[in-house]
Amino acid sequence: MTARPVSIQDIARAAGVSHATVSRALRDSPLISAEVRQTLQRLAREMGYTPNAVAQSLKGRRSNTIGLVVTSIADPFYGRVARGVDEVARPAGLDVFLGVSYNTAEQELAVIESFHRRRVDGIITASSRLTDAHVGQLRRIAAPMVLINRQSEGELVAFHAVEADNYSGGRQAVAHLLGLGHTAIAYLGATNRPRSNRQRGQGYRDALLAAGIPIKDGWLQAAPPERRSYADDVADGQSLMLAALQAGVTAAFCFNDMMAVGALLACRARGISVPAQISIVGFDDLELAQYVTPPLTTIHQPKLRLGQMAMELLLRLMDDQPAEDRCAAVDLIVRGSTAPPRT
Repeated sequence: MTARPVSIQDIARAAGVSHATVSRALRDSPLISAEVRQTLQRLAREMGYTPNAVAQSLKGRRSNTIGLVVTSIADPFYGRVARGVDEVARPAGLDVFLGVSYNTAEQELAVIESFHRRRVDGIITASSRLTDAHVGQLRRIAAPMVLINRQSEGELVAFHAVEADNYSGGRQAVAHLLGLGHTAIAYLGATNRPRSNRQRGQGYRDALLAAGIPIKDGWLQAAPPERRSYADDVADGQSLMLAALQAGVTAAFCFNDMMAVGALLACRARGISVPAQISIVGFDDLELAQYVTPPLTTIHQPKLRLGQMAMELLLRLMDDQPAEDRCAAVDLIVRGSTAPPRT
């Protein structure tokens, strides 16, 4: 059961003062002394009070706003997701507030708290790092919440989610390379996005298993978990590609397109021709994928649709309608970075 939000009356009882005194203190009213204001404001923080508690107690009141949390405003992936959210929110008469989590659960919680204080009607968070351990802190957030491509491995049954079919994408990528004749295929993973990485990696493993190909030492490469930005993905792609080349692979499936771009750069620096000497597959189908040299074969993730689906789901939750988690299909896009291996 969701815990009741802390009210002004609760603070007044705890402090032994009137409701009006607490209300004035929280509004920084000059009618009471600075010492009393500071004492009551500190008590309110310790008790977990937020201004939204009053608004939530008034039935039917809405701010006509929703909050969207993304990991980075520099990552082109989230620009398309945000557009999808906005395309559904605006016709519904809702404005979208944007916050950035920088791939940390602590900052994500801070942004959610900020949205809560702004009295948003709902919250969407992309690539969420929230885990079951955070549910207690979120119980007093009365606004409904939807997660896009969540990265925690816990159940998080308190929240609804939409995500891309990462497992299918991994299998499609490797099946494409196997169909071209490759039998030595690396996976360049990203451990700082554990759920997506596990799902894509499992698709990679199962595709090789179905083909009767055992994974050899050096084929599985993983970036360190402390990496947090899309620029880090490029750098990781470079270093992981060099390590995979030492294992004698003829192809590589990369966790995302930015890592694949790094892999292309690593090959170019070593004078290795793509796809003549090695084939590379990405994941996401960012706009830049078709403009790099050679154009990148990748798994298309419906970024715009993910945003739309999340907002559609949130609208149902805001209207107290039945809602179910959703999974978006992904598709292989073949371009110029893959070819049969040299005989």
